[in-house]
Amino acid sequence: MIDLHTHSSVSDGTDSPTELLVNAAAAGLSAIALCDHDTFDGLDEAAQAATTTGVELLRGVEISAELDGQSVHLLGYGPRPDHPGLLAELELVRAGRTGRIPQMLERLAAVGMPVPAEVLARHVGESPSVGRPHLADAMVELGYVADRREAFDGWLADDRPIFVPRYGVPLRRALQLIREAGGAAVIAHPWGRQSRELLDAAVLAELAGSGLLDGLEVDHQDHDDDTRTELRALAGSLGLLATGSSDYHGLGKMDHELGCNLTAPGVLAEIQRRIDERGGVA
Repeated sequence: MIDLHTHSSVSDGTDSPTELLVNAAAAGLSAIALCDHDTFDGLDEAAQAATTTGVELLRGVEISAELDGQSVHLLGYGPRPDHPGLLAELELVRAGRTGRIPQMLERLAAVGMPVPAEVLARHVGESPSVGRPHLADAMVELGYVADRREAFDGWLADDRPIFVPRYGVPLRRALQLIREAGGAAVIAHPWGRQSRELLDAAVLAELAGSGLLDGLEVDHQDHDDDTRTELRALAGSLGLLATGSSDYHGLGKMDHELGCNLTAPGVLAEIQRRIDERGGVA
C-alpha cells in the first residue's frame, strides 16, 4: 500500500517526520512520499525513521506554483535538495508566505479576531515558514472557528476577507527546476478546489507535451468519483502517470487519513526509475 503525498509538522502537518513514519507503519502502508510545502527540511529525519519502521520513503516536496495568477500545487519526487535554482525559488515562496502574515493578522484584528504572537508561534513549531494553516490552528485554539476548514472557508481561502497574495513559482519554471534537479513532477489534485478551469484538458496536454510533466494526482479527496474517472482517462491519453494519495496532514485534515487513496506499485516503480535515470534522490 503506497501513499505518495503526506505532510509533517515541518510544514503544516501535525505529526513530526518520525511520527508520520510510525503512523504510516501502523496504517499498514509499505511506502509513503513526504512532500512538505516548499522545504526539504524534514526528509532526513523521515529517512532515519523509515529505517526503523520498515516503511519505504520517497523523498519529495510540494511546490507552491502559479499559473495565470492562480495557485497550482506541484509535487516533486526525488529532486536533489542542493539544486541552487530550486532552493532559491523555495526560499522566495517561504519568504512570501511569512511576509504576508502581519497584514493577515491586522485584518483578523480588525474583524474582532486578534491572534497573539505567542499563540501563533505555538502552532508554527519547527516549520521554516508561517502559513495559513498555522494561522487557522491559532484561530481554532482561540475559539474563533471550529476547525481549519471553517477558518479557510470563512476567512483565509483565496477569495476570503483575510487573504493576502504571496509569491508562487511560475508553473513551467517549477517543472523545469524539478527536471534539472533529477526529479519527477506530478500536479497535485489538479481538478480539486478551483483548478479545473485553470488546468483544463488543453493546458494539461500542453504541459504533457513539454516532456516535463510526469503525472497527475488522480485519486485524491478533492476529486469525486466522476472526476477521478475522467482525469484517469485523460492522464492515460496524454501518457501521464496516475497517482493516488491521502494528502495527509495529521489532525490538520481529519478526512485525509493515511492510505485513504493509494498509488499502484508499478507507478511508484516507474517514478523511481525516472528519478534514477535523471540523477535524482529516490
